[in-house]
Amino acid sequence: MGDPHRISTEAQLREVLDTPSPLVEGKVFAALDPVSTAFIERAPLVFVATCDAHGRMDVSPKGDAPGFVSVEGDAVLLVPDRPGNDLAFGHLNLLENPRISLIFVIPNVRETLRVNGRAELTRDPAVLAALPARGRPARLATRVFVEEVFFHCGKAMIRSGVWKPASWPERFKPGIGRQLAAKAGADDTAAAAIDEALERDYRENL
Repeated sequence: MGDPHRISTEAQLREVLDTPSPLVEGKVFAALDPVSTAFIERAPLVFVATCDAHGRMDVSPKGDAPGFVSVEGDAVLLVPDRPGNDLAFGHLNLLENPRISLIFVIPNVRETLRVNGRAELTRDPAVLAALPARGRPARLATRVFVEEVFFHCGKAMIRSGVWKPASWPERFKPGIGRQLAAKAGADDTAAAAIDEALERDYRENL
C-alpha cells in the first residue's frame, strides 16, 4: 500500500509550503553580478551536481584555494579538475547531459550561492595553464555557461551549527579502509593499509 500522505501535485505541495514572496522570487538572476562574483572569488569549496541521460544524479565536492573557480565575465565559470579517484562520474554525466548545478560555500559564512546552467569539458592547454595549483596546471576544466544564479539564506547553516566549533562532534575516521576491506573479504591489516594509502595520497597527490 502506498503512502496516503504522498504529495504528487504542486497544489498539494502548496498546502504545506507558502507561496514565495515577490522579493524571494526576484532573487533569481540570469547571470552573475558583482555580488555573486565576489562570493565565488572567495569560495574555497563548491558542490557540483550532474545527471546522466537516465536521470541518475551525482554530487561531487571540489575544493582548493579561495577563488579557484575562475569567473569569465558574467556568464561563464571555469572549474578546474585536480587529482582524485578517477571514477569521473560527474564528467561522464556531462558527456551525456550538459545540465549542471553548483553550490558555493565560504567557511563561517551562513549564506551559500547556487549556480545552474549548462557545461562542457575542455582540455585546452591555455585554459588548464591558467588554472594552476601547487605548481601544476589543471588536468581538465569544466566550462559552465550560467543560466540561473541565486543566494540561499543562512538557515541551514544556522540550524546545523556547522560553523560553531563548540557544537562539533569529536573527530572520527569514516572507516573507508574497513569498508573496502570488508567488501573484498580482507582483514583489519588490509583495512589499515588502505587507510594509510589514503593518508599518503592526501600528503603527496593533492
